[in-house]
Amino acid sequence: MELPMLIMVGALLILTLCSIFSFKYRDLGFYGAIVAIILASSSITLSAPHLIYYTAFVFAIGIINLASLKVIKSVIQGVDYGLVGLMVLVTLYIFTTQNLAMILAAFVLVSVPTYILVMVREGGANVEVGIKYITFMVLATVLFLIGAITLAYTKNAFNGLLYILGYVMLVLGLSIEVGVAPLHEWVPDVFTSADPIPMSIIASLAKIVPFIIALRILISTSNSLTVSITLFTAVLAAISMFTGNIGALTSKEHARILAYSTVANMGYVLACAVVIIKPEFFYFALTGALLMLFANAMGKIGFFNAIKGEGAFSPTMYLLAFSFIGLPPLMGFWGKLFILFSLVKAEYIWLVALMVLNSAISIPYYLRLARELGVGWKANLTNFICVAVVIITLITFLPDWFFRGMEVIAQALSIAI
Repeated sequence: MELPMLIMVGALLILTLCSIFSFKYRDLGFYGAIVAIILASSSITLSAPHLIYYTAFVFAIGIINLASLKVIKSVIQGVDYGLVGLMVLVTLYIFTTQNLAMILAAFVLVSVPTYILVMVREGGANVEVGIKYITFMVLATVLFLIGAITLAYTKNAFNGLLYILGYVMLVLGLSIEVGVAPLHEWVPDVFTSADPIPMSIIASLAKIVPFIIALRILISTSNSLTVSITLFTAVLAAISMFTGNIGALTSKEHARILAYSTVANMGYVLACAVVIIKPEFFYFALTGALLMLFANAMGKIGFFNAIKGEGAFSPTMYLLAFSFIGLPPLMGFWGKLFILFSLVKAEYIWLVALMVLNSAISIPYYLRLARELGVGWKANLTNFICVAVVIITLITFLPDWFFRGMEVIAQALSIAI
């Protein structure tokens, strides 16, 4: 066994043991998860140096999510850290394997911990919201897995009808999983009813792997029918943008606004899937998708922590709002820029126009959210977390370094699976 794999196995072992003993010593789960993430990150960097920037972003998201769990005392004390740690390890690992079984296992391993996290709250378990969430996630997982396996089969034994069926099932499964309209029915109610801290994890970390897997499978199984069927994805993306932004504009509760914001953002990211018809420009779409997912993660972590802490430092709230809107040089701007450029290259000009329009529609509710959640400075965990995520949204200025890494990854993905 090679050294990077040994390190990854060691990280999983530490994570498991610390989670077991964290029932008695809760902090052991926290420190064990941090050690496991550090080891896994070093393993990925050793085996795939071109993933160093992707690894750094996922590492930061994972550590901040772990820190945010410090503010609640859950009934699964300590194990919640282990669940988040497992999600981070899988997210780090997803680009390093070409094995379809491992890739689909990664999808399940990221999804299942959220079934438990969504019920976490102080004083007991939120069973009602858990049942609703799990019902939709199980349906999403079934559709996604069947669609992925069907598409993989058609790559070796092409059948047009099976390809279209697999494509549609994969996209529908992905849409339910991440909350793309009109398959977003669970999103507003779950976001509003669940505790803000676990919801910040589900709205940030849990969104990355499903999109990466879907894009990997779609690009590697594309064929002559793909040009026609991508219109289905483009229409879903457009519906999600409008549904999310209009829903957020008309919502009053902060968590519900963030729920509809997620629906809109997932529509922006889903639009990247149409660029598979132009494989030579796919790395632009992949760069935009990941930067958009990272921007969404930072914003959701910041805003949900502000909701839990009854407000956060006002300048951080406005900076996160500006990132969501797409103001340069924040991360959200770069994500949208690369997505728009890739859509132009794919000749989906009407989708470009709709995305720009929806970005403009989102301005009032993001500014309202920042104004209502913004308060004066207090030296507490909420404000430190918000400062950390704002700093990360700023470090993408002129992200040529990130873009070059995605170019290498995209070339490998086009022939994978």
